[in-house]
Amino acid sequence: MMRRLFLLAFWAALLLALVMALLPTPPKVPGAPSDKFQHMLAFAVLTALALGAYVRAHPVDIAAGLFAFGAFIELAQMLPMIGREGSWLDFATDCGAVLAVLIVGVPLRRLMLSRGVRRHSR
Repeated sequence: MMRRLFLLAFWAALLLALVMALLPTPPKVPGAPSDKFQHMLAFAVLTALALGAYVRAHPVDIAAGLFAFGAFIELAQMLPMIGREGSWLDFATDCGAVLAVLIVGVPLRRLMLSRGVRRHSR
């Protein structure tokens, strides 16, 4: 049940990130956080949700998928019809957030999964 919630939340967050990234002028976020902070937050959340949604996925596969998503966004923003400016610094920020969450999240996921296995084997 929890995996399904993570799966739903992951795909909803991914879709929201894509829409926000491709809007010509995205709505202002309360508190007006910097663009880089918004990138870090979006990709940190996506990574955490992916770890919960795809518990059997190798962390390298999760990272590769999210790196590809970040690159796609930046390339799409470079298209004149989108009306945005892609930035490889934004892409680097996305990748950094993914890696940071994986460094912390993978051991936590292993711990939680091992506790769940022990609990169910009693």
